[in-house]
Amino acid sequence: MNIKYSILLLSAILISADAYAYSKNALPETYQSVSKNQWKGKKVAYLGDSITDKIHVGTTKNYWQYLQELLGIEPLVYGINGYQWDGILEQAKKLKAEQGDKVDAIFIFAGTNDYNGNIPLGEWYTTKEEEVRVSGPSVVVRKKRIPEMDNKTLRGRINIAMDYLKANFPTQQIIILTPIHRAFAQFGEKNIQPEESFPNTLGLYIDDYVDVIKETANVWAVPVIDLNSICGLYPLKNEYTRYFHDKETDRLHPNAEGHYRIAKALMYQLLAYPADFK
Repeated sequence: MNIKYSILLLSAILISADAYAYSKNALPETYQSVSKNQWKGKKVAYLGDSITDKIHVGTTKNYWQYLQELLGIEPLVYGINGYQWDGILEQAKKLKAEQGDKVDAIFIFAGTNDYNGNIPLGEWYTTKEEEVRVSGPSVVVRKKRIPEMDNKTLRGRINIAMDYLKANFPTQQIIILTPIHRAFAQFGEKNIQPEESFPNTLGLYIDDYVDVIKETANVWAVPVIDLNSICGLYPLKNEYTRYFHDKETDRLHPNAEGHYRIAKALMYQLLAYPADFK
């Protein structure tokens, strides 16, 4: 194949946003959207915490608004400030009541508040002995694993939410997003959150919660996009404070520039996934 033709073909396939020179506080006024993609016009529900909440915590614009512009997604936002994984079920039920089967995909972006809230990790399964038919034919007794529905543990909370989502949205694409890195934040004398270099009161680091959320992919047959790594946000380094709300008091919530970076990272990942299974 002609080399020049190959380069042109590759350029046509690899659709990307333009590169922008950011000033410290400015965002690009314009950027190139992906005009033809499987997500355009799709209704996507966003479940999660403050980083998703439409009240714009620490930012003037959220990642889902950038995805609307970049990919043409129609956002349905259910995330609520301060929510942990035990609140995802409530958000999912509200989504079902309001949208029924009209939604195409569901994104869940949560977990950082479970770390800060000192929630135990728990187990995915419990086991019990039960009779089962096997070749022969015959009946034998074997251990059977059952999803652990413990609302006081992270794995239990994920099981509860995913059990509902899988039962009520079988034709929708469901995608989990891992928490991003976090540094010092203070929202009052009674709400001081150390940087992720320190464990919570259980001796667990944010990494432990990210790893559990990654496990959801195989436990519940859903894609997990590892924003913790691919968006590149690292507020422990001063050079990355430009992406966060306040370098002195809030290196937890991304600002608009940080949300754009999250959206740009998500865009490339989402182009590789079906937008629904209808």
